[in-house]
Amino acid sequence: MKKNHLWLCAALLAGKGLCAQQQDSQQLQQLEEVVVSDSKFELKRENSGKTVIKITAEELERKQGQTVAQIINTKSGIEITGSRGRDGDVLGVFSRGGRGRQVLVVIDGVRVSDPSSFAQEYDLRLLSTASIESIEIIKGAASTLYGTNAATAVININTKKSSKEKISGNFQSTVGTNQTAEDQNYNLGNISNSVSLNGSLNKFNYVVDFSNRSSKGLSAAVTPENEEDNFSHFSTNVKLGYQFSEEFRVSIYGNQTQYSNEFDASLMEAPNRSRVDQKRAGVSSSVGYGNKGSLHLNAAYTDYETDSESTFGESVSVGKNLVLDFYNKYVINDKWHTILGVNYLKDEATFSNAVDFTIVDPYANVVYVSDFGLNLNVGGRWNNHSEYGSHFVYNLNPSYVFPSANGYVKLLGSYATSYITPNLIQLFGDFGSNPELEPEENRTIEGGVEYKVNDKLRLSALYFNRNEKNAIGFDQNFTSINISDEIDASGVEVELSWKPIGALDVNANYTFTERKGDNAIRIPKHKANLELGYRICETTHLSLGYAYTGERIDTDFTTFTDEALEPFSLVNLYVEHQLLPNRLKVFVNGFNLLNEEYTEVIGFTTRGRNVAFGLNLNL
Repeated sequence: MKKNHLWLCAALLAGKGLCAQQQDSQQLQQLEEVVVSDSKFELKRENSGKTVIKITAEELERKQGQTVAQIINTKSGIEITGSRGRDGDVLGVFSRGGRGRQVLVVIDGVRVSDPSSFAQEYDLRLLSTASIESIEIIKGAASTLYGTNAATAVININTKKSSKEKISGNFQSTVGTNQTAEDQNYNLGNISNSVSLNGSLNKFNYVVDFSNRSSKGLSAAVTPENEEDNFSHFSTNVKLGYQFSEEFRVSIYGNQTQYSNEFDASLMEAPNRSRVDQKRAGVSSSVGYGNKGSLHLNAAYTDYETDSESTFGESVSVGKNLVLDFYNKYVINDKWHTILGVNYLKDEATFSNAVDFTIVDPYANVVYVSDFGLNLNVGGRWNNHSEYGSHFVYNLNPSYVFPSANGYVKLLGSYATSYITPNLIQLFGDFGSNPELEPEENRTIEGGVEYKVNDKLRLSALYFNRNEKNAIGFDQNFTSINISDEIDASGVEVELSWKPIGALDVNANYTFTERKGDNAIRIPKHKANLELGYRICETTHLSLGYAYTGERIDTDFTTFTDEALEPFSLVNLYVEHQLLPNRLKVFVNGFNLLNEEYTEVIGFTTRGRNVAFGLNLNL
């Protein structure tokens, strides 16, 4: 037997050995799953006509020590390039054959994006897994509810809530190796810690948490020198809430996140470094009326500062962002779930001069849930931009449920449009800007089926077809322009959630993606994930994961030629054991157990076999 396979067998036996004896399985009550992101209402999954992935608090807890990017990367229809490399690598988020600017990140109901960044995508390196309660990912065009950039996916993140106890606490700590497949030195190069205090005192509730992580031991670029490029991350969150009455609540929150990152130029060592500082303050409130209606306000102000030093010199960029989302929810006859709102956005940045733009978008959405199987989600948004004027987007999303004695079959379809606003650099930047730019436009068609049997089995398959036009690129003088060429992306997503026996969970997904119109770099045509979760006994749980990433194209920027990258497969293992039930848990997390060598981005480092150990203590 190969040495690599011995590692896997030993880890499996170790997990089994944690149980002195098999205890009787407890009967856990399964609550019916609800989704929120596609309508802003809590609706049963069978009444949702969109593809929504829910990452629960339980799943996040079992992925302790992993970054948010690593966790999301295992879901169907999404590829996060850089998530398998050194912590601190630049991440590219590709969903349904799109680019990072077409994925919107929302935190506690408010979109987040650095206005001084050219990429337009939120930097996932700013997120701390320990502070997150749950994540919902809605795939497809969603600009009707979420506005600009919501073209291929919305990653909706909810931070942790307070407990009902007067005071409770949590401490998490992880330490692990950080090594390549070629250099298995087993030095401890990854460390992360977090501490949280939260509780409720009558009508007052609070959450305070702090987290940090650091990574060393790997070079960003694959070079003969292989000098270390270090990464460190610190995040502090405070959330205070008050329940004035059963119908009226208000919470305010603040966040400061900093990370420092050393990085190399493509295929060569370089003493490059960057420091990013995010400060964020916000408010969330709701007022209910008449048992059927409620008014909601989510608002946040964020300040971004990036200080970089590279082979091109030193630069400092500052961006500020204000978002207000005010909307009314009302339910009519328990069938019509209506949303009427207005969204205000102001982006500011400083280049040679201070520049800004504003967006004011009224929007409406209606979800009809019939008593005979028909569900209908319809909405529209009137985008008003201070630079290019007005733009209208809409969605039509019917679904039909055929119930059975122990489940249902659901047919679903969708036709939706979305838009991507040109950013401040493209409009007013110091080089190649063009204030005459129009927004990028996307159209998405979806059709699929979902089959569910109680809480034992859920199987879904969906086809999507997406068209991009008016994309922003460059002319021969490197001036930003709207390109006349169109991009077409299509594919199939298949998901399986199966519980064949009480102690075993099987979760799998497969994605086929084809993009036409450009070179589609770093987007795999085939991608699959499989995770087997097994409860060895009441105190010990094991998860075995397999991830396949198919052939894809990447550009070698030293020669500006495209190369085909070989497919690769990774095997991961997680074992947790409760030393004190509901109090103290210890775990072992193994990544790339078979130590496969592979290339994720040409010229940059990927991680080989790595092992992490940690604990989770509830106080």
